[in-house]
Amino acid sequence: MRHRSAIVVSIAVIGALSLSACGSRGGKSGDNAGSKDNNAATTTVVIGVDAPLTGDLSALGLGIRNSVDLAVKTANATNEVPGVKFEVKALDDTAKPAPGQQNATQLVSDSKVLGVVGPLNSSVAQSMQQIFDDAGLTEISPANTGVALSQGEKWATGDKKRPFKSYFRTATTDAVQGPFAAQFLYNDAKKTKVFLIDDQKTYGAGLAATFKGQFTKLGGTLAGEEHVNPDDRDFSAIVTKVKASGADAVYYGGEYPAAGPLSLQLKDAGVNIPLMGGDGIQSDEFIKLNPKSQGDFATAVGLPVETLDTAKKFIADYKAANYKDAYETYGGYSYDSAWAIIEGVKNVVAANNGKLPSGDARKAVRDAVQKVSFNGVTGKVSFDEFGDTTNKQLTVYTVKDGKWAVEKSGTFNG
Repeated sequence: MRHRSAIVVSIAVIGALSLSACGSRGGKSGDNAGSKDNNAATTTVVIGVDAPLTGDLSALGLGIRNSVDLAVKTANATNEVPGVKFEVKALDDTAKPAPGQQNATQLVSDSKVLGVVGPLNSSVAQSMQQIFDDAGLTEISPANTGVALSQGEKWATGDKKRPFKSYFRTATTDAVQGPFAAQFLYNDAKKTKVFLIDDQKTYGAGLAATFKGQFTKLGGTLAGEEHVNPDDRDFSAIVTKVKASGADAVYYGGEYPAAGPLSLQLKDAGVNIPLMGGDGIQSDEFIKLNPKSQGDFATAVGLPVETLDTAKKFIADYKAANYKDAYETYGGYSYDSAWAIIEGVKNVVAANNGKLPSGDARKAVRDAVQKVSFNGVTGKVSFDEFGDTTNKQLTVYTVKDGKWAVEKSGTFNG
């Protein structure tokens, strides 16, 4: 998907970690191969984080930051890469492209940074990709779903070309998320007339477009289409249109800060139909914003972390670390993104006589990340020729009794 001042995360080291390799195993300037810590006789490697740490989407961003921090603490506690100490440098993009671009420049300028996890938002990623790619600096998003980020602007015509070698993601794309939602709404929920709304952002508009293509292909009809501003909170005009349209569901391409109030205002107006969206609304914050969200739907990338054996240690260790904020929708994918960078560093070090190369360590790590394959929190972690995750699993959730509950998991069969 989707979308505090710049800070270096320094949460206390988790004591007595004994973590397996499956699931939870897991800035100062220097040279481009990290910097030497003379006291500990180790090389310091920084993993950057870019996410919204303040603002409307901070619940998701803080979950990303904390999960990366947990991966780093785990790698250090278990000495995952002998001779290397990992640190985290987390910057706040406030879910906006301009700060994201500034953060990308700042992270590139710190030569200890050999990989970056983030961002949350696809629109922010667009502002960062070229900067990271020019520096050969690995960027792995746990949340971006905009297809063009990895497959190029002409992907929908079948002309798929990877724009940036340094860009990867552990979340699957809207090329499957939108159609998967359409199949569920039409075939399972038996909704045939949908009012389509999006927030005009890269993520929301792209998700709505892929949903629309599959829904109409299946035989569904659109009762209407509207666009909103992601900062809007008064949806009275659109509510009136939806009410008059005869729609039996609303599909919203966007995120929870607007989706929650939109759904609530629909219900308050007597429009008792479900609102469905993507992973941008699958947050507890959506339910907090909308106490009448019972029966609403959302898709999310991957399988529910809480049901995976591979995630048991991650969940337990996250709880033990006493982070103030929940790991949220992208916690497991953030941990796996960080671990992919750690694996990349590990493989580069192993191939270079136990130390980082004196030349361009960033590009060496980037090339190593392309080849990583390991069992992570969310399952098998590896990347295809576009830098996309090979894990195409998705899950539909529905709000039941004030909580998100699993409705269906699977893959898109188009």
